Amino acid sequence: MLNSVTVQAPAKINMALRVGSPRPDGFHPLATVFCALDLRDELTASAADEFSLEIHGVPLDVDEDNLVYRAARLLKERTGSDACAAISIDKSIPVAGGLAGGSANAAATLVALNELWELGLSAGELHDLGAELGSDVPFSLLGGLALGTSRGEELVPIRPGAFQSWVLVMDGEGLSTPAVFREYDRLHPDPHKAAPVDELVEALGSSAISDLEGLLVNDLAEPAFAMRPDIADTFRRIEHAGVATVLSGSGPTIGVLCASDNEADVLAGQLRNDGLKTVRADGPAAGTHIVRSS
Repeated sequence: MLNSVTVQAPAKINMALRVGSPRPDGFHPLATVFCALDLRDELTASAADEFSLEIHGVPLDVDEDNLVYRAARLLKERTGSDACAAISIDKSIPVAGGLAGGSANAAATLVALNELWELGLSAGELHDLGAELGSDVPFSLLGGLALGTSRGEELVPIRPGAFQSWVLVMDGEGLSTPAVFREYDRLHPDPHKAAPVDELVEALGSSAISDLEGLLVNDLAEPAFAMRPDIADTFRRIEHAGVATVLSGSGPTIGVLCASDNEADVLAGQLRNDGLKTVRADGPAAGTHIVRSS
């Protein structure tokens, strides 16, 4: 019987995010290209007589609706386990930044508790549970580079042709994903399908990062910018700083893809000197994985 399991889970950036009009179930059909980044949260689950959750690194109110609690409850319901755990998270992924930090924590919980409680669930079973928790959770489990369809949970891995160096420009004030989607629907009331991302998928197989120029796109940028004109101003300010620039998810984080890790390091420093908060990240990175157990 294990005493503790420590897991790391990656942030993601949407290199493309095309959105269709809502389905009958309320979800929007998507065509998205995910890239996992080496910006990670680390979660440790330890054997305990009752559930507890501590989060370090960011001030964050925690209640029973937190994805960590929801992931643990779902595992218990589906497997009949009566085990508990004390969970501690060291957060590096910003909260409400469009980088799937909550989804990463849900994925980490599934992987850690599956191991700690010796449940023996397969990767496919964890994927299905993750999809019930949120559209980004399956990719947090998978990692790497992938095409996501349906609401983002149906994944096809993409073999990358080149290493990616990113500068992430952060914003201290988060954006509500449901609110951004509502604004998108207001701006685009007519029925429509998500636009294809085939050209980007093909270009990702190239060894030349420059082949990605002009191919990064996010349909949620328009509503996010309408809600937060200051983010639009920042985007315009840095739009041509690298090979390509894109808003990740529903924002507010902006990703600048650079030609090399050295250029990304230099740009991150320049933008910090200009008063912007930046984080360096590289990809594609591994999905959610165990780093130690005892």
